[in-house]
Amino acid sequence: MLPLPPLSPADTLVDHGPKKLSLTRRLILLAMFCLAQFLDAFNNSALFSAIPALEVSMGMTESQSTWIISAFQLTFASFLLISGRISDVYNPKSAFIGGVSGLGVISLCAGFVNDTIPVIVLRALSGIASSMTIPSALTLLVNVFPEPLEQARAIGLFGGCGSVANASRFPFIVLGLVIGAMFVEWASYHWVFWFVAIVAVPVALACVFIIPPEISKTTDNLELAAAKWKSLDLIGVSILTVALILFIFAVTSGSTDGWASTIVLVPLIISILMVIGFFYWETLIPVDQAAIPPRTWFYHNFSILFAVALLPYLWWSTVFTIFTTLWQNVFEWSVISSAVHMFPIGIIAFAMSFTGSLSRIFSPKWIILTGLSFCMVATGLLAFGGGKPQDYWLYIFPAFALGSAGAMLTYTHTNIAIFQAAPSSMAGTVGAIFNGALQFGSAIGLAGVSSIETSVEAIHGGSHEYYGRAATFWFLFAVVSIQFISVSVFYDRSTDHIPQPKHGNPVNPAQLSTHLDEKLNDANMTMMVEQADLADLPV
Repeated sequence: MLPLPPLSPADTLVDHGPKKLSLTRRLILLAMFCLAQFLDAFNNSALFSAIPALEVSMGMTESQSTWIISAFQLTFASFLLISGRISDVYNPKSAFIGGVSGLGVISLCAGFVNDTIPVIVLRALSGIASSMTIPSALTLLVNVFPEPLEQARAIGLFGGCGSVANASRFPFIVLGLVIGAMFVEWASYHWVFWFVAIVAVPVALACVFIIPPEISKTTDNLELAAAKWKSLDLIGVSILTVALILFIFAVTSGSTDGWASTIVLVPLIISILMVIGFFYWETLIPVDQAAIPPRTWFYHNFSILFAVALLPYLWWSTVFTIFTTLWQNVFEWSVISSAVHMFPIGIIAFAMSFTGSLSRIFSPKWIILTGLSFCMVATGLLAFGGGKPQDYWLYIFPAFALGSAGAMLTYTHTNIAIFQAAPSSMAGTVGAIFNGALQFGSAIGLAGVSSIETSVEAIHGGSHEYYGRAATFWFLFAVVSIQFISVSVFYDRSTDHIPQPKHGNPVNPAQLSTHLDEKLNDANMTMMVEQADLADLPV
């Protein structure tokens, strides 16, 4: 008897699966995808070092300078779903190259701008370009590495490369913040933008030639243009996009304009109504045309994994924002010194990004719970101490190490598990939903933390005291505790290590398989594995 072929979670993207690429080419492609992820992260984190220089150079107010970061986050989160749908329905190679090249060109232009409004507009456009790269890269990644163990490692490394760069999306500031600080201190803030362009443009040109066409084809590449256009669900995506823009705008404005102000309440209420309208609209159109079919949320563990995805950016962004402000404004540390003291976060997180293979040995539930428990201990340490320079080694350093390890474990294995929960034909859309949840948690967290800190400081000594910052960490401790309880109760381990479900209609990747079809597929796969074990054949 011949050995059974290896099981591939990505072999449904094409009819017969692409020919396996050489190891060298796969590693080069992985490096390109990780470099694009690094640029997306760097494009956000490095600007934290440049904001003071931008305020002086352009005469920005404090509220205007916050939009340098918020404009990127707002458009990035809002356009993720559109980019995910484009990646699934059209060609992910074109989406990836277009996003990277667009990011490079926009960053090049931003380096020559010296006015507030144009910079904010270009930052918003950068968010759109960046949103095109992640879902398409993940779609290509599952085709380049179809074997489950290799795929888990590749996804973990892909996330780790964002962790090395970013302090906002992935608040790992090791390279992003340090490089940004070096540019600002020894050259000018313009080089923060130009650095992105210098790296992004060559990467885009290289990917034109090294990404093979066979791994970038979806099952509906041969569909008519009109059919593809319909399957994008432009009405539903537009409703959800506007709702997300309004919601994130309201949340990010709440910390500066007040939660009871009209500028916060009106867009917040409208966004909630529009989200309800979006889900109602999705029930009215055919399943094969829905951007997010309602039953997507009923895949095993998909909803709880989505909820867990709200946490990692929330934890990192809270820690980064609080201690960057404390060290620079209260302790009067330099930008580079503050970045160096953040090194434990980046080093530990990068190391933990290589734990993806553990998901093939242990249940993701136990790994995620371990990560959450680390975050709980770390957050408790930061709530008890950190308001004095001498507290760094006693409280902050161990909290950074534990918390960063826990957040990265949670991120990596939630990422892997959510891809295993949904059909592989929806990889781009799943990537968009997951990364959108990360951004969503970050936006809500930063606004909520800022509001809590400001309220407590108003009655307990002002910004030079640690009371307000401690209160934010107790709030974060409560959030992590709720996540821990939710995963313990609602995560179902019965589908762990089972191959990804396949979509029901091989013509349209937006149409998911029915629950019954998945059960039959899983049963058939189990029978195949059992027969192979009896025959002592490798699977």
